Amino acid sequence: MRLRTSIALMTLLSGACPFAYAQQAKPISIEVFPFELEDKSAGAGIIPPDDYDRRYLSESTQVAKTMLSQSGRFTVIDAPAIDEKAIAPHGLRNCGGCEGEIAKNHGASLALLGVVTRVNRTEHTMFIRILDAETRKPVSGGFTDLRMGANYAWPRSVKWLMTNRILK
Repeated sequence: MRLRTSIALMTLLSGACPFAYAQQAKPISIEVFPFELEDKSAGAGIIPPDDYDRRYLSESTQVAKTMLSQSGRFTVIDAPAIDEKAIAPHGLRNCGGCEGEIAKNHGASLALLGVVTRVNRTEHTMFIRILDAETRKPVSGGFTDLRMGANYAWPRSVKWLMTNRILK
């Protein structure tokens, strides 16, 4: 009986028990920036992003926020809306990690940015990167290979990346 109690106590104290770890770990604050579209399709110069594109980018951002929150490992910071065009006229993806500095200013420890690259109207790739807000260095990330499906499939790609790369 004493041996069993000692083993249980040692397991709890060592953090090997997931319940004990979950009770001790404090969620990390993260700012999730609106997902961006990088259109490399042949029609990019002719067909601008439309309401559907904006809708599915917004849904993609929300999927990432929801999954991070539900994991219990992160607290998503609701930061004020920013004029991203003024900060990074060619998108946050091209500003050398400036989203880390923005997240830091908003009180977050991490910054998440997702980018959908439209290859054509029915194929896309996606990457998600998470930067340490203090150092602006990557701490996690994931990339999807070519995915079939027009803009309506972007939130499903986020879910796949979050499940299989980011939160794994």
